[in-house]
Amino acid sequence: MGSSSSSYAPKTIYLDVDGKVQKVVFSRHCSPCDIKELLCSSSNIPRNTAIMMVDPEGALVSIDPTMPTNSPNSLYKVVPLSTGQLGEKEDMFQNVLSQVAEQFSRAFRINELKTEVTNRLAMLEKRVELEGLKVVEIEKCKNDLKKLRDEMTSRGGGRVNCPCKYNFSDDGKKVTPRRDVPNYPKYTLSQETVEALKKPTFDVWHWEHNEMLSCLEYMYHDLGLVKEFNMNPITLKRWLLAIQENYRNNPFHNFRHCFCVSQMMYGMIHLCNLQEKLTLTDMGILMTAAVCHDLDHPGYNNTYQINARTELAVRYNDISPLENHHCAVAFQILSLPECNIFANVDPEAFKQIRQAIITLILATDMARHGEILDSFKQKVDNFDFTNEEHVTCLKMVLIKCCDISNEVRPTEVAEPWVDCLLEEYFMQSDREKSEGLPVAPFMDRDKVTKPTAQIGFIKFVLIPMFETVMKLFPQIEEIMVQPLRDSRDHYEELKQIDDAMTEAQKKKTENMSLGGKKK
Repeated sequence: MGSSSSSYAPKTIYLDVDGKVQKVVFSRHCSPCDIKELLCSSSNIPRNTAIMMVDPEGALVSIDPTMPTNSPNSLYKVVPLSTGQLGEKEDMFQNVLSQVAEQFSRAFRINELKTEVTNRLAMLEKRVELEGLKVVEIEKCKNDLKKLRDEMTSRGGGRVNCPCKYNFSDDGKKVTPRRDVPNYPKYTLSQETVEALKKPTFDVWHWEHNEMLSCLEYMYHDLGLVKEFNMNPITLKRWLLAIQENYRNNPFHNFRHCFCVSQMMYGMIHLCNLQEKLTLTDMGILMTAAVCHDLDHPGYNNTYQINARTELAVRYNDISPLENHHCAVAFQILSLPECNIFANVDPEAFKQIRQAIITLILATDMARHGEILDSFKQKVDNFDFTNEEHVTCLKMVLIKCCDISNEVRPTEVAEPWVDCLLEEYFMQSDREKSEGLPVAPFMDRDKVTKPTAQIGFIKFVLIPMFETVMKLFPQIEEIMVQPLRDSRDHYEELKQIDDAMTEAQKKKTENMSLGGKKK
């Protein structure tokens, strides 16, 4: 107990302050800073002054709780340190620091390391650049593998691997074009081609993808859209490449269909003299909506998406899932700086362009056909090109006309498209049967023929719509409406032949049956 209490006993020292004895008492647990302040205060020296303490012989006494005690007969003296002494200490400290820094620099060779790091970074950057080229090739291989997988899936009919089922937007499609612009061949279009592009009779089957890209590029330049929107011509090329590579290799809804619709839009702009009636911004909206209207189409329509409860149908609440997806992909591509053809357009103007393009693409959903056509019929007799609502309705009808305009073209151009469409329909109906989903009769290979598929569509959808447009633009009758009437007559004749053959076959079967009974 005695030793414990003595460890807490205060410590006492005696100072010589101006010839007088000053007693100083402090705890053994005080810090050196506290003791220094106490000593300064006791010796009438300002606080925070650098001090030292000496005994009667002039020897330095450490200022801390362990300092030796003294007696009134052997006084300590507190002495402030002079500025000179402090300066010398600071110089010495700086000297020590410099020496330490030099030693560190030698030990770690900082300058050499800096050079080495810079060199390594340069090498890494070069390697990344080279690896980037490899990535392009890898993406190409992945895309080829995907195409093969899709083809195998379509033949196998398994629901789990359906390319438009679940994770629909993440199935390997790349928004960025694989090919760079220098590899995009430059075609000089002949005057004959330039003139043919403006007509519905244009034969879309004679052109390769790169040639179609060149034609689309020409259309944007010819209509003055590149100048109007201050487009970078290289950006236009990159955008078109990205568009082409984001159309799938479906039998019908593919890049050639995209080109078909865009070329018909370009043709209608010229045929209807729309450049004199609409603004260049309207031209850009019409052309861009046509180019983008079926982006990343899976080859299975909205009915399938909704009935199969695909990820797209869930995402868009069963409301035009495909058309909403086409819009999303279109603006995903435009969000890439290297593909943004509207990069130099004022943000407020771009917002209006974006909304207008979305409105047109959504209008291509055939579920809205009656609603849109009825609205146009109400306006067409008193159409006002200065009325924004009228113009928007016209643009919706124009993209609808172009989207389903194949039968306007010559028979040798139009008929292969019917085969392509039926092939896509049959792929869907086969899958619907295998998945136990409802099957539309016009898509069922066991119920539909080419004539029956086309007659009703031409008579009740195409002719009424084009004849309504003809009220506003009478010049389309000879070039667009009459070919539709001829096409209707052509398929009705084919149907009569089919019906006659079916009837003859039926009678033959019945006669054979009767003959068998007589025997």
